[in-house]
Amino acid sequence: MARGQGQAEKTVAAKRKTQPIATFFHVHLVSDSTGETLNAMLKATASQFAAAKPLEHIYALIRSRAQMEKTLAEIEASPGLVLYTVINPELRRLLEIRCSELQTPAISVLDPLLHAFTDYLGLETTLRPGAQHELNDAYFKRIAALDYTLSHDDGQMTWDLEPADVVVIGVSRTSKTPTCMYLANRGVKAANIPLVPTTDPPPELFSLRKPLVVGLVASPERLSQIRQSRLGGLNAGDAAEEYSDLDLIRQEVVRAKRLCTKHRWPMIDVTRKSVEETAAAILTKLSARQNQ
Repeated sequence: MARGQGQAEKTVAAKRKTQPIATFFHVHLVSDSTGETLNAMLKATASQFAAAKPLEHIYALIRSRAQMEKTLAEIEASPGLVLYTVINPELRRLLEIRCSELQTPAISVLDPLLHAFTDYLGLETTLRPGAQHELNDAYFKRIAALDYTLSHDDGQMTWDLEPADVVVIGVSRTSKTPTCMYLANRGVKAANIPLVPTTDPPPELFSLRKPLVVGLVASPERLSQIRQSRLGGLNAGDAAEEYSDLDLIRQEVVRAKRLCTKHRWPMIDVTRKSVEETAAAILTKLSARQNQ
């Protein structure tokens, strides 16, 4: 074997040893409601362990002994962490005892918060499964927000922007639609308007009083990359080339920034932000505006 080849193989072997091997583990999410809380907490926690990959087992709306028994049988078949939100004392006790027998960690994720609220407020909990999903005013507000956002997507119905809580503007591929949908799911009426190089923004945008207008911007390099990926192998001619042309995108971004600066609309750079982070930044600005 040649000396150079042998050295190369040793280098590759050394790299393999230093690279962490993904560890897969079972996580059982047991809830008497939809399980959304558990899912969000699992993702937030697991994201801090890059080498660990959870295999999720979801058991939602567990409200009877028969359902819990079936859930426990599946936990026994695939041992792992158990995260739960179960209000019913009998079902909760059944889960805790069986997990203890199986030597499986079982964590009631809401207990620390419930205890803290009880101590601070001096009130007892209502012990209602799925209380956050009741068909109350907050629920119908969220549905109304979703309906409004869907009908005001991508520059639709610009004559009806005043009822919005937020109006998001930005050049193409700045994640306006998914950001607005995320906001709507939080009960925020969000419309979005694309900034197109060949067309002026709708005049209604400049006379708004109630909504918070927010501009989304991103680095031209990143936008060009996304647009090229979006087009893929499509043979769309000159229009497609202009759509992803870096110099033209730079001009688009400059115009968008100047527009926001002129009208004192806050801007958010989404180059390295997820949709959730962008929405969180908008919610922070909206809260600050409403509390002025």
